[in-house]
Amino acid sequence: MRSEWLSEIWRFRELLYFLAWRDVKVRYKQAILGVLWAVIQPLLTMIIFTLFFGRLARVPSDGIPYPLFAFCALVPWTYFAGTLSQAGNSLLTNSNLITKVYFPRVLLPTSAAVAGLLDFAVSAGFLGLMMIYYHMRPSWTLVMYPFFVFATMILVVGVSMLLAALNVRFRDVKYVIPFLIQLWLFVTPIIYPASFVPKRFQAILALNPMSGIVEGFRASLFPRQAFNLPLIGMSLAVTTFFFVIGAIVFRRTERTFADII
Repeated sequence: MRSEWLSEIWRFRELLYFLAWRDVKVRYKQAILGVLWAVIQPLLTMIIFTLFFGRLARVPSDGIPYPLFAFCALVPWTYFAGTLSQAGNSLLTNSNLITKVYFPRVLLPTSAAVAGLLDFAVSAGFLGLMMIYYHMRPSWTLVMYPFFVFATMILVVGVSMLLAALNVRFRDVKYVIPFLIQLWLFVTPIIYPASFVPKRFQAILALNPMSGIVEGFRASLFPRQAFNLPLIGMSLAVTTFFFVIGAIVFRRTERTFADII
């Protein structure tokens, strides 16, 4: 059954591209600034974090200029949070399509994750300009950057499948998603480094899959940052767990989507 599901998704891959491109066009339709919003949102958040946490609270940044330290983490976080908001509600927002046409329903949350990569690329390009401004030159570890992009995408697809499937049956989920994202932000080492967390809480921090991913992004960009292998390894394990559980729940419930949506 799993191989049949994967082969079916592969056969509909062109529809995946179409849905992703549709999401991109809808997102920026009649938007004056267009894709610049992909930079504006994390940039303004970075400025606020720098003023309150970098300047006033004096939160450490492991020797990295705090604006660069925060923006580096906000690039994957903005992609993760924005995609989760859209993908978690993707089945409900496409209810007319689900009830009229058959296709693998998993394409809906996946297309949101694919469409979000455009914003990710734009904000990552601005991050490169910031690194030039701060005279930060990456080393060979930069080759690991695409790996953590892929890990972020796997995580967001896994969590989105789970939330989207639950959202069809329990409509309260759509109200939980924004609250969940808000809490998730503060338990992820974006404002602070993972080393700032006391050792007795490090195991709890590792259960957050975005913790190791964010630290991996920083280590791949900044030569002075060492890869926290235990944290990254645990985060990747939890990411895999979310993806597997999300796929199982989605697969078992997708046949009933058209009946109860």
